[in-house]
Amino acid sequence: MQTLEKFSDRLFYLPPCQKTDRPILAAVVGDNYTMLIDAGNSSNHAKLFKEQLASYHVFGDMLALTHWHWDHVFGLCGIDMPSMANFMTYDKVKELQELSWEDKELDKRVEAGIEIPFCADAIKLELGSDREVIIPDPTIIFEKRIKVNLGGVTCIIEHVGGDHSSDSNLLYIPQEKTLFLGDCLYANMYAEKWHYTIEKMSKLLEKIEGYDAKNFFLSHHPAPLTKDEFYSFILLLKTSAELTKKHKGELEAITAEMSSHFRRELTEDDLEIIRYFVIGYA
Repeated sequence: MQTLEKFSDRLFYLPPCQKTDRPILAAVVGDNYTMLIDAGNSSNHAKLFKEQLASYHVFGDMLALTHWHWDHVFGLCGIDMPSMANFMTYDKVKELQELSWEDKELDKRVEAGIEIPFCADAIKLELGSDREVIIPDPTIIFEKRIKVNLGGVTCIIEHVGGDHSSDSNLLYIPQEKTLFLGDCLYANMYAEKWHYTIEKMSKLLEKIEGYDAKNFFLSHHPAPLTKDEFYSFILLLKTSAELTKKHKGELEAITAEMSSHFRRELTEDDLEIIRYFVIGYA
């Protein structure tokens, strides 16, 4: 079972679970209000989060969604509080509300290339055979950016987009110098081949680097990254993008120069990122 982590007096997070694709859930505790970040992938996930927060006498007052994907919104029915989303997330939630999540319909969407096989399998495992998915409408809808005063601490929510999902938001807590990035730095998975694009990644990284942060949360990474760890990852993304453009998507040339640039053998994770950029370039 996942166990809630106290990151600071203001920040708590429930680590992700890869087996059923549960993302990180987090709480930002102000003097007057507490903001929850993401609703989780089921009522059970949301319930676990709320119960473990309660053990610290922390109770949510509002919730912010990072983006529309199932693992971040299916728990909304188990979160009894106002929720915030940008207009793109709101529209996608309205689409999800019209879908059936039974095996037969899920399998049809996988066969048609609309749903990701991994996600369909995780939905079946997380929700079981007797599943009912109710996704309430987000309550507060914004366009680009919203700032929430929680009392002694603020939360800035900004729409940043990216390859993974065009509606992605980041959440910045300036008093904690902390960024919650959701899934925005992951590849586009709703495509025939998973990929990154140079243009979208460049714009996204420029926005992220505009924030003065020292702690970085990625929704499916087990623990927050330090500034050094995060910027090592950023450098890898930037270099992959630059070399993909320079070598016009030629995989061998990119990998050779990347290895020379970093003066080491490339890892499988490095190669995966390069392949995502090569696919996106093509």
